[in-house]
This record gives sequence, C-alpha cells and structure tokens, in this order.
Amino acid sequence: MSKRILLAVTGSISAYKAADITNELTKKGFLVDVMMSESSTHFITPLTIQSLSKRPVHTDVMKEIHPDKINHIELAKQADLFVVAPASANIIGKLANGIADDLISTVALALRPEVAKLIAPAMNTNMYLNPIVQRNLASLKEVGFQEIPPRESLLACGDFGSGALATVETILSDISDVLQNNDQQ
Repeated sequence: MSKRILLAVTGSISAYKAADITNELTKKGFLVDVMMSESSTHFITPLTIQSLSKRPVHTDVMKEIHPDKINHIELAKQADLFVVAPASANIIGKLANGIADDLISTVALALRPEVAKLIAPAMNTNMYLNPIVQRNLASLKEVGFQEIPPRESLLACGDFGSGALATVETILSDISDVLQNNDQQ
C-alpha cells in the first residue's frame, strides 16, 4: 500500500513550489493529499495541485467531501507523514499554540502522535529570525516537528538572508529520509 503524505501549503510566494513537490511525490507513487490555506490560493490554484496529485485539494474545514465522515479527522487518520511546505509565520504560530481555526491547523491537532511531521518555513528574513517565530519553531520541535531550514537567498521582497523555502530537492530528500526511518522502526 502506498504511503499517504498530507501536504499543507500556506501563504508564501514560494507556494508555487508545492506543485513541484506534489508532482514529484506523486510520480514516486505516494498518495498526496494536499490542503491549502486561503492565502496560498492567491499564489497557486487548487486546480494546479489537483491536476498533479490526481486527488481533491482540501481548502475549507467546513467542507465535507463524504457526508458520513468528518474530513479533517479522516485526513489526519490516514496520514503517514504531515508536511507543511511552505510554512508561513502564521501557521507556525497557530501550530505552536494549538490554535485550530482553519483546515490545516485543525488537521494538525487531530494527527496521531506517531505521525511524522515536517515543517519548511518560508518568509522574510526578519520574520524568520524574529524571536517569537524562533520560539514557536522550538515549541514545535519539542512536540515532534522536524524543521527543514530555509535557505539563505535573495528573497522576493528584495532582502537577502535566511527565509527562502528549502529547495524542492531538499524537501523531497527529507521526506524520503523520514519515511525510511519510520519503516525501520
């Protein structure tokens, strides 16, 4: 049976890279269920992701695909791996503080404890280095999230520094490593 990866895409200019992540994971035979925050849909459309994943894209916590199942609970139950890429400062803060006010944050709280969790921040350097964001990332690490650190690069805003989403290759490699480690346990 194929591993099921739950990919959460949040509002960042790098949201377009979710298409490459989804496409590559799907080509490798993974079932990729994608959740998109409302703000991410301003950068890339759910239709693009759906076309690549060959699966419905989830955007609304209140939309139930199957009336007999609660969508955010079902998504959480079926996940072998939870990946947030790109992860905005907003979702990092929500996850670190247990706020469940949208689909992504609600699913994250419903995950089984043994589900591996990866988070790939992407934001302006000053935002990424802000002590509040760093504290939130540290809190997430304490509860089992593994960070895929951002790259140092020229950012969309014109600043240079740490905050660019890790490369697609790095994200795919980290996903592969986590899944292999889980298989060995």
